Amino acid sequence: MEYHLTAIALAIFIDFLIGDPPTWPHPVKMIGSGISLLEKKLNHGKSRRAKGTLMVILIACVTFLITAILVCYFYRLHPIAGIILESILISTTIAQKGLKDAALLVYRALMNGDLMEARLKLSYIVGRDTDNLGEEEIVRGTVETVAENTSDGVTAPLFWGLIGGAPLAFVYRAINTCDSMVGYKNEKYQDFGWASARLDDLVNWIPSRLTAFLMLLGNRPENMSVKNAWKILFRDAKSHPSPNSGWLEAAVAALLGIQLGGVNYYKGVKSNRAKMGDPIVSLSKEHISKTNKILIRTSLLFLLILWLGGILFEFATAWF
Repeated sequence: MEYHLTAIALAIFIDFLIGDPPTWPHPVKMIGSGISLLEKKLNHGKSRRAKGTLMVILIACVTFLITAILVCYFYRLHPIAGIILESILISTTIAQKGLKDAALLVYRALMNGDLMEARLKLSYIVGRDTDNLGEEEIVRGTVETVAENTSDGVTAPLFWGLIGGAPLAFVYRAINTCDSMVGYKNEKYQDFGWASARLDDLVNWIPSRLTAFLMLLGNRPENMSVKNAWKILFRDAKSHPSPNSGWLEAAVAALLGIQLGGVNYYKGVKSNRAKMGDPIVSLSKEHISKTNKILIRTSLLFLLILWLGGILFEFATAWF
């Protein structure tokens, strides 16, 4: 486990420095290509739910095998070689820098008074329609996606990386990518994407809640007491249509004293989302940069908790 802990710390450092340069080859793009190929082959005719289940299992198993073979080979060469490879691989499963930078692009456009540019930059990181959004709705969309992806894009892959190194971090990312590509409740993917969506809910269940708790532990609420922030978290988290995303959005809403949720449009179709938090202050541009700070603090605190947990586990197993 000490090797995994070292690799995870290095992975955070690599992502913090360089993120995911768009011109570099990326394993998640390869996973996405595999999903696209299988979706075209399988998503038709009868038994689409069974076919979709087969697809996500195949993608997860192949991803695990390839990653495990690579990691084992490099560790056999030398432990340092294994740690270096594993840290690079795990760094590709997290997106702290990419998420923060994408939110900053929206923030800078708003600071320049360019709503058109802000809508465009927001459209790169959310699935909702952005063409007619005003400033507050742009801010809400940005804050919500940073909140949700603090778990999906950072802490969840690190959590699975601690348990099973790069192979399990990659399995997590493979399942999450399947959900991102086919886990939609529409005619095309309602059945085919069912297993991907359910598996994604399962692998995010613990990380999302742990991340929400660490958000409140590692950040001081701005416009309410700590006690009330925790009350809002437990009051609103389960109102979200996602069993996991509500925990992150409710935590950030409580910390900033804002209200998230409301009406979104997806390809022109109206979607009413439950409200998260109390509107103590109105949404403003600065809430984007504040949410980024929550992202960074929570990521570092999560890393610290993983290290402490891993060290305690090593001591416990050595003692007994």
